[in-house]
Parts: sequence; C-alpha cells; structure tokens
Amino acid sequence: MAENVWNTDTGEAVYRSRDPVRNLRLRVHLQRITSSNFLRYQPVAQPGKDLIDLATFTPHPTASGHRPDEEEEEEVEIGWQEKLFSQFEVDLYQNEAACQSPLDYQYRQEILKLERSGGRKNRRIFTYTDSDRYTNLEEHCQKMTTAANEVPSFLVERTANVRRRRQDRRGMEGGILKSRIVTWEPSEEFIRSNHVINTPLQTMYIMADLGPYGKLGYKTYEHVLCILKVDSNGVITVKPDFSGLKGPYRVETEGEKQELWKYTIDNVSSLTQPEEEEREQRMFKDLYGRHKEYLSSLVGTDFEMVGALRLFVNGEVVSAQGYEYDNLYVHFFVELPAAKWSSPEFRQLSGVTQTCATKSLGMDNIAYFSYPFTFEAFFLHEDESADALLEWPVLYCEVRSLDFWQRYRVEGYGAVVLPVTPGSHTLTVSTWRPMELGPIAEMRRFFIGSSLELEDLTYVRIPGTFKGERLSRFGLRTETTGSVTFRLHCLQQSRAFMESSSLRKRMRSVLDRLEGFSQRSSIHNVLEAFHRARRRMQEARDRLPQDLGSPSGTLVS
Repeated sequence: MAENVWNTDTGEAVYRSRDPVRNLRLRVHLQRITSSNFLRYQPVAQPGKDLIDLATFTPHPTASGHRPDEEEEEEVEIGWQEKLFSQFEVDLYQNEAACQSPLDYQYRQEILKLERSGGRKNRRIFTYTDSDRYTNLEEHCQKMTTAANEVPSFLVERTANVRRRRQDRRGMEGGILKSRIVTWEPSEEFIRSNHVINTPLQTMYIMADLGPYGKLGYKTYEHVLCILKVDSNGVITVKPDFSGLKGPYRVETEGEKQELWKYTIDNVSSLTQPEEEEREQRMFKDLYGRHKEYLSSLVGTDFEMVGALRLFVNGEVVSAQGYEYDNLYVHFFVELPAAKWSSPEFRQLSGVTQTCATKSLGMDNIAYFSYPFTFEAFFLHEDESADALLEWPVLYCEVRSLDFWQRYRVEGYGAVVLPVTPGSHTLTVSTWRPMELGPIAEMRRFFIGSSLELEDLTYVRIPGTFKGERLSRFGLRTETTGSVTFRLHCLQQSRAFMESSSLRKRMRSVLDRLEGFSQRSSIHNVLEAFHRARRRMQEARDRLPQDLGSPSGTLVS
C-alpha cells in the first residue's frame, strides 16, 4: 500500500542558473521508518470503515538499540561545497598519523575545533566535496546495456574512473606547454589511455550513515542520498531531483536487520530581494550599454551611404578542366559598364592565379587553383525612365599554359555575367580559342608555342568600345576548349532596403530591369554557343575529303 506515496523517480534533473552557485542551499530530511510511523504514509481510511487508527500508538525503543529522539530523524541545511564530517572522518583525522596531505591536516584542525566547541551538529548526514578522495561505486558499476551478464569494456571502466578537472584550475598565461598538442604517431597504449572524457565539473555528494545506533562510522553503512554537479556554464545537475510535492525517497539497507529510511531534498536557497534584483538589472543594463558603445566604436561614425546599389563580391577561381596542355593559370578581370558604374581606387578588378599542374579525374585533366579574389562596385542610378539601358558587370577570363621551356600558349577565352541575385553562386564558364586551318599552325603551336591571340579580351562578347549596331565576326575560326569554375559570394547594399516605401519601390524597378538584362545576357550566351556549334560542324564538313561528297561535288547534308 505504501508504494503509492514513495517517489520512485530517481533520475537526474538538469537546471540552469545565472546566479553564483555559492548561493545554493539544500534542506535534507532523513527519517527511519518504524512500524508506527510507517502507517502515517498509508492512504487515509474511508469513512464508515471499522479500522483501528494505529497512527495514534506511541513508538517504543526498538530491539536494535535506536534512540528515536536523536538517531531516527535528522534534518540539516547544506550549502554548496559545504563540508560536513562523518563519524568515520572524525575518528580518522583525530589521529595525526593518518594525515598525509595538506587537506587532511586542514580537516584535522576543523574537527578539533568542532570538538572544543561542543561537537558536530550532524550525526548521520554528511558530505563529500569536490576536493575529497571519493568515488561512487554505483557510478563506477553502472551498466551500459540491459544484459544481465554484461561485462564492462575498457572504455566504460576508464570513463567511470576518470577524475574530472576542477573549475578553479587555470593554466599560466604565457607558459610553455610541456606536452605536444598533436601526437602524429600515437601508440596503441597512448590511444587506450587517452580515449576518455574529461569535462570540467565540480561534484558534491550528500551522504547518510545508516548504521545501527552505536555502530556509526563504518564504510559499509554509507549511502548516497544526492549527487550535485555544476559546470562552468551554470548548468546544475541534481540526482535525484528535489522532492517538492512528489513525496519522499526511500532507502532500504541490507544485512541481518533490514531497515527502511525515507528522505527528502528541498531547495531552500534564499530568494533575491527586490532591491538586489533591481540593482542587478541596472548593472546588466549598464554592462550591455558599455558593450554596445564598444561595438559602435569598432564600426566608427564614418558610415558610408551608398547610391542606388553597392555590389561586393568575394570570389574564388576554383578549377579549370578539359584543356590540352598542363601547367595552367588563369588571367581574369571584371569589366564595369561605362555608364553609371564605378569602383574604388584601392580595389583591383583583375588578377592572375598561380600556375597549377593538372591531375587526372575520370576522363578529364583538372587543375585546382582555389585562388581567392575580392572586388567592389557602385551603381549610381539617375535616369528614372524605363527605357534607360541597364547593364551588369561581366567577368572575363583567359586560360594559358606554360611548359618546361617557358613557352606560353592560349588555351581559351570565356566570359560570364555576374549573378544579379545576392548569395552564393557556382558558375562554370565555357571557353574557346581562335585557330588556323592546316597542320602548320598546329605544329607551330606544339613546337614553339605560337598561337592566335585576341588583342582585346572583351571581344569574347560585345566590346564596351563598340558603338555600331552589328558586330561581325565573319572569318573568325574558333575551337571549343575546356571550362573554368568560379565560386562567387555576392552581397548587395542598397537604399531600397531602407524603410522608405517610395524609394524601395523605385529601386525595385531598377533591380527588376537589371535582372531582365541578366536574362537577356543568358539568352545571348546560349545563342552564341549555338552559333559556335554550327561553325564547328561547318568546319568539320570542310575538312572532309572530296571523294566523300556527291558526284556533283557538294557535301552530303
């Protein structure tokens, strides 16, 4: 019947507090259950039942020698890391020969002082602090699985026996490490001895000596009532949880005379006074204000207001693949449209990667550059008419190769319009190179590195200096080569992101037209690729022998 009032949930509870842990105080109440006071925890009898109320009986001294007034019930208040000595420790440290460490001598002086002042106030309840040499055997022998015949592994044993670091231990600033941080060739014994957890925790055990009267101070009668663990982040772990309204916990001793004990654990930490709480809030407000001023000082007061749009790009030349020769490098630059685009003087809009050897990956030879670059541009919009031509910056690239004899060869030209939308983008730029017909040009390219080059790299698209209506590339023979991969992280700053709705609407139209220009550029790139493919097909037909043609001399379609 008593199973309905005991608290059987002995699992741990986790709390988090911003207050110093030294303010934590617990009240522990311990009582031995006898045949008389046991009935106090039974369910109340139903009215109308002829039941004898045994709770009114007066308890008598038991045959085991307990004194009910002193030994059967005890209640103490304990603070964080407060040391309460057990009878075993009192008997041990009174002998000076048993003291070995400075902590032992300190405990001896405290015990002698307690004896001179009238003795200990606690009898059965005592504590083990983080400084004491104590290991909970229940934690050491805990099982990791539900198997009845489980054999703990080496890792389980080392994890249970590990001595955790204390919080107040700090390394010396500027000290020289006595051991290497990284062990490149660890031995098997090194791995076995270091593969354990070691987190900084402070631990405190609340214990009880449940021995018979007159036999206190024996290790066999010690039982763990509560385990408290606190880390540096203010996380408090309590096992078992505070009793509250959930009822007392029970402890049943083993041996010839099995006895039943109940105990409760309550948090009796003093509440913060309104004056102290208000003072703490003012302190936090002042601290946050100082931190805000510090961050403002890092930003500075000279915050630059942009025009219509500010484009900031962190880019990377990732790789190049599909080229004929080895030892590649990429020359790239960004062309800003002449109208309404500008760039700071300290920002470079071009760059050259390092020379990189290729490696075989599948059917292609790939050169990985991982070359970073950064550039910044401003767009100053003044014309509000919808017919105004809006253009976006273009990224040009030229791939070259360098052989053992320091001979340069052009491997390909390419261009791509920068992304209009902010965010991360991965672009693959297909390249081509101009070529001459006949074996002499290829032999010259192979032996002396001579090849056709573009005088103006913007000729890959429509050059910015071109003012006509149509750009003719008639007679230019090209060959498709490999591709270059770029990774771009684009950021945009604009007054359109401010709270002004009219300004945001006006700027939105500008961005929409810029996006439309990007779409037209994409279509233009597709059409150019289609035209290049048709030219390659026509060149391939021109190279066919005449005997493969029709009797009239025309090529078969």
